[in-house]
Amino acid sequence: MDVNRERLAASFTELCEIDSPSRREGRISRHLQQVFRELGATEIVEDDSAGRTGSESGNLIIRFAGALECTPIFFSCHMDTVQPAEGVRVKRSGDLFTSEGDTVLGSDDKSGLAACIEAMRVLRENNRPYRPVEFVITTCEEIGLVGAKALEPALVRAREGYALDSSGFARVITHAPAANRLTITVTGVAAHAGLHPEWGVSALILAARALARVPSGRIDEETTANFGTISGGAASNIVPEKAVIEGEVRSHSMAKLERVTGEIREIFTATVAAWTDPTGSAKGTPAVDVAVRQDFPVMQLEREEPVLRRVEAAARSIGMTLTYERAGGGSDANIFNGNGLATAIVATGMTNVHSTKEQVELQDMVDLTRLLLALLTESSC
Repeated sequence: MDVNRERLAASFTELCEIDSPSRREGRISRHLQQVFRELGATEIVEDDSAGRTGSESGNLIIRFAGALECTPIFFSCHMDTVQPAEGVRVKRSGDLFTSEGDTVLGSDDKSGLAACIEAMRVLRENNRPYRPVEFVITTCEEIGLVGAKALEPALVRAREGYALDSSGFARVITHAPAANRLTITVTGVAAHAGLHPEWGVSALILAARALARVPSGRIDEETTANFGTISGGAASNIVPEKAVIEGEVRSHSMAKLERVTGEIREIFTATVAAWTDPTGSAKGTPAVDVAVRQDFPVMQLEREEPVLRRVEAAARSIGMTLTYERAGGGSDANIFNGNGLATAIVATGMTNVHSTKEQVELQDMVDLTRLLLALLTESSC
């Protein structure tokens, strides 16, 4: 079965030029539903997540029954893109695709979507039997995996699948860290900074003292911590009453994740508790609140698991050599794995993502389509 290179290129270009920044996925959702309907989808489900995500669309679950008696699988992509993503125009130079202007290209994740569409077109025109398959297409991935978090896992009937969403090519991501999101609020006491500074307690100074002591950056080979934003204060002549710090801890080890998170909490708590009033004039005492929520769970797949053995066999059947790697970021695959759906991440060829220098090669999308066809046909049953 031959992949139609120019049809794939045209489909990819069309997808990229449909603006779909996070929460504004209505047009791309309608387009995808129409395309898969024309390809003979057995069932198209749009879930009710839009009310929770704020998107114009729910997540899509598109089912094809298939004729082979093989284990059902799913492929997952997200339909949203990061900004700037208004008025995308694709520039093609030979077989290299970039953005024509000052926007992202959108190959994250429309390179994956284009390969899914082309794979089903090839199967249809060759009248080739294939295994049962679902395409799980989420909203709001780029703003915190919001669509995947809102997806009811029972809507996905296949128990194993592949998230087509990583840079590079012929890479399979088997491990990704869990992450805790931290919101740390230090509360002090406001006072006029010129008239009565001794009446105040500076929340910013206390926050700075704690930040100077907490672990940050790369902690070890499995663990990182970062504090990304700090806000607070009302004016330069007011002792700042509040400072809010947003941060995160990530680790491939749940024990390390909790240990580093706990250490940060302890340092902020101890720093505030150690405050003293040098003049005895302060109109109150400081406090701190450390709110922690799990952003996404850990992803850990071992090489002997069926989802990895299957993609290895499929790649071998088309002469492709895969590499297996750990990632430092989270994706929808973290959420799916956390919900009991064994999901490996497969790279699509995109590079320089989340920037206006984003690009992808046509050959990489062709080879990704070939891998999907191998996964869908008897070579990997």
